[in-house]
Amino acid sequence: MRAWSRACLERGETIVLIPTMGALHEGHLALVERGRKTAQRVIVSVFVNPTQFGPGEDFEAYPRTLEHDTEVLSRQGMTDVVFAPSVDQVYPNVQNLTWVTVDRMGDLLCGASRPGHFKGVTTVVSRLFNITRPDYAVFGMKDAQQFFILRRMTQELGLGTELVGVETVREDDGLALSSRNRYLNVAQREQAPRLFQALQSAREQVLAGERDGGKLIEEMESNLSGATEGRIDYLEIVDTTELQPVSQLESGAEIVVAGAAYFGSARLIDNVVIRVP
Repeated sequence: MRAWSRACLERGETIVLIPTMGALHEGHLALVERGRKTAQRVIVSVFVNPTQFGPGEDFEAYPRTLEHDTEVLSRQGMTDVVFAPSVDQVYPNVQNLTWVTVDRMGDLLCGASRPGHFKGVTTVVSRLFNITRPDYAVFGMKDAQQFFILRRMTQELGLGTELVGVETVREDDGLALSSRNRYLNVAQREQAPRLFQALQSAREQVLAGERDGGKLIEEMESNLSGATEGRIDYLEIVDTTELQPVSQLESGAEIVVAGAAYFGSARLIDNVVIRVP
């Protein structure tokens, strides 16, 4: 992989990386399409990263469909290389001692209920960047917290990779595409779009002039109360620079209205990024 990237760079070709954990769906293919428009050479990595899964999470059960994934990418025809390393290639020692962390930004939202998750994400992405040497990396904005943490990490470590965010790809009813949607039963699938509906309602209120963060969160909780199959993990409003809570929205500020909810065993996340008028 390093030799291939080095040869591209020596020819003056630009490289984009799309990091994935496989089980590819239309959302991933949208990232690849954006990547093809961004750089001359496209790498898609497929790696189920053990260090971002906590105790009791679905690491062993997480779908591993590499043959299917490569077929899907081949049909799309936009990927130059599928990089699918083994765990011992990414983590060469039985006990890993070297970690990359970003202070504060992973403490709230998904980080509050998944301790150590973002330490695993930043560590593996920094290693993928060091191996593939991309000029650009494309990420979906469904996990906005991940995007802003990785953007900060990349800037502060001087890695020389520009991050590109792509809007979340959704089903017709608004549900964000996710490999975890396959765990939903019929009733859960019917109610799952209410998470995005609650976030969208908050967005509309902000654009209409609401500036009280507490009121917006209360409204979202009320909107989700009808989803009897779901259980709220969090609903938060944070800034995009350090991902800290925002109680009073300031004009011109960029904020993330984010939420996560359990529908059965599936933990679904979603968000909207808003520039406050």
